[in-house]
Amino acid sequence: MNPLRRLRHLPRPRFPRTLRARLTAGLVVLLAVSCAAVGVAAVVELNGFLTGRVDQQLQQSGPSFPQSLEHGRIKPSDRDGDEHGDTRRQASGTFGARLVNGRITNAALIPADDDPDLTVGLTARDRTALAEVPADGRGHTVRLRSIGDYRIVAWTGLDGDVLMTGLPLEPVHATVHRLELVAAVVFGLALAVAGVAGAFWVRWSLRPLSRVAATAAKVSELPLASGEVALPPRAPESDPRGEVGRVATAFNRMLGHVEDALTKRHASEERLRSFAADASHELRTPVASVRGHAELALLHPGPVPPEITRALERIAAESARMGEMVDDLLLLARLDAGRPLERTPVDLTRLVLDAVTDARATGPDHRWSLDLPEDPVTVPGDTHRLHQVLANLLANARLHTPAGTKVTVTLETDGGRAVLHVHDDGPGIPADVQPGVFERFTRAEHRRRQDATGAGAGLGLSIVAAVVEAHGGTVTLESRPGATTFTVELPAAPGA
Repeated sequence: MNPLRRLRHLPRPRFPRTLRARLTAGLVVLLAVSCAAVGVAAVVELNGFLTGRVDQQLQQSGPSFPQSLEHGRIKPSDRDGDEHGDTRRQASGTFGARLVNGRITNAALIPADDDPDLTVGLTARDRTALAEVPADGRGHTVRLRSIGDYRIVAWTGLDGDVLMTGLPLEPVHATVHRLELVAAVVFGLALAVAGVAGAFWVRWSLRPLSRVAATAAKVSELPLASGEVALPPRAPESDPRGEVGRVATAFNRMLGHVEDALTKRHASEERLRSFAADASHELRTPVASVRGHAELALLHPGPVPPEITRALERIAAESARMGEMVDDLLLLARLDAGRPLERTPVDLTRLVLDAVTDARATGPDHRWSLDLPEDPVTVPGDTHRLHQVLANLLANARLHTPAGTKVTVTLETDGGRAVLHVHDDGPGIPADVQPGVFERFTRAEHRRRQDATGAGAGLGLSIVAAVVEAHGGTVTLESRPGATTFTVELPAAPGA
């Protein structure tokens, strides 16, 4: 398997997501780096100091011990010291060696007990390592497999040989390792305590920001699109000199501006609804009067020129159309004002059957199909308004599709809800019109079918959406060339 592909499949490390966790993690990481730097510096410094002390001891003792090895003059009995040997002042573990022409001729080690045997067995690698030590009178660390790590100092003897003296580094290593252990334990405890304390400190410091986030979450859940909106209480103020305090202050100021804008918008909507309702109510009488006079003129028994008759017919037709538009506007204004509708059990199956029968009589050039359940579907609502929803949907399918289009109306129940589908196989609704198809006065530039008699004001689908919403339901649209479906979902009556 490719190594790069294998790396892709490895789980990615998870980094803290919240600001509180990141600040706490950053504090702990910085403290860990600082502790590691202090620990490394202390270990290195202690190791260097103790090694320097060993070098001082070696310089003070000098080559007296390896000199006693010249010409084999040291004997086991000489360990207590004689006129030639000088081992009494040597520390336990002191190593001595004599080299001639790069070869070790003598090597001895002062043991820690009373063993009179001073000899030491060196491996070939140990002899090679000792031969590489320069005779410069300085300390060098040499790893001897037979006796451990030693600090070796080499001098040039009077006979042209090389005299070596060494002390074990095991005490130095033991002290350094103990320091490492103590530092690891102390720094580990310090990191744990600092992590817990830092978490509480960061949490306490970010409390105002958490309150701002909670207030923002409440605001995000409010429906701000329409209607009167009551914003939640402002976030608590904190010290304005800090960053969190400035954020809280700016957020509260922003909420104030938003509340003012929403209040003005709601007042404007209320004025617009009141104007639409008043205008619609006032227009009903003159429109009916114009229509009545036009119809009365058409009933005149005397001869009337054809042009005048045609004009009167158009006046009557447009007056009737204007009257329907005024009624629709008045209905929308009342629904926007939240006026309650009737709540009686409505046999939706009967309404669908009647609406399709009327549509079949009105549009005989279309093919109408029904798919109804065996049992009646009952919903709580206003019979007249629900019939208006069905009539508008069927009129929309009839007016905006060519002759021969098949319109299928399906009614079913799904989980305590009544679902109505109005489907046609017409040319579909343009994609740029679909997002606002349920808004008022929405009309496509290129309608699915354009004729004079089918021209509407663009209020039919907006009335459908408003009435369905007033009944606690939803209406959706799915459209593409050859398949357009309006889906209405309404709460079914209990036990239906």
